Amino acid sequence: MSGRIEVILADITTLDVDAIVNAANERMLGGGGVDGAIHRAAGPGLLEECRAHAEVLPGVRCPPGEARLTGGHLLRARWVVHTVGPVWTGGDAGEPQILASCYRSCIDLAVRAGARSIAFPAISTGVFGYPMDRAASIGAGQLVSGLARHPSVERLIACCFDAGTKALYDRLLQVMGQGGAFT
Repeated sequence: MSGRIEVILADITTLDVDAIVNAANERMLGGGGVDGAIHRAAGPGLLEECRAHAEVLPGVRCPPGEARLTGGHLLRARWVVHTVGPVWTGGDAGEPQILASCYRSCIDLAVRAGARSIAFPAISTGVFGYPMDRAASIGAGQLVSGLARHPSVERLIACCFDAGTKALYDRLLQVMGQGGAFT
């Protein structure tokens, strides 16, 4: 079965998928935006499991561009894949490469765990300030390439919190030639 990309308008914490991606911070101890929402919905076990991840540098459990896996705890998703996107500083400090690495790392890690359906928020577009149009272009491209790299994946989902972001992803995927084969 060939995989597909879905663009939906939903609360990522409610999705019945194998894995959801958390746009986390380096500490992996919760925060605002989608990170805080996932931690609240998953319950205290998620924070406990995140704390058990070793620091690779003082205060850093997950460096930007990398991913870490935890259980889903009280979520419908079996796993949470935590990734730290880049803070937008204008685009000349490697932000596009780091953001692309977030998507690749999350897909690769989730697939190694056995996930066949993975939902993504718009990584780095909240308090990290990444411009939505640029972030969505990178995200959509990485979803398309992720399906090509991992034929076992059945669904990659761009989970949008607002209609404008959903429309942007829909347009980008259409331009990338994914509009007919993917929903």
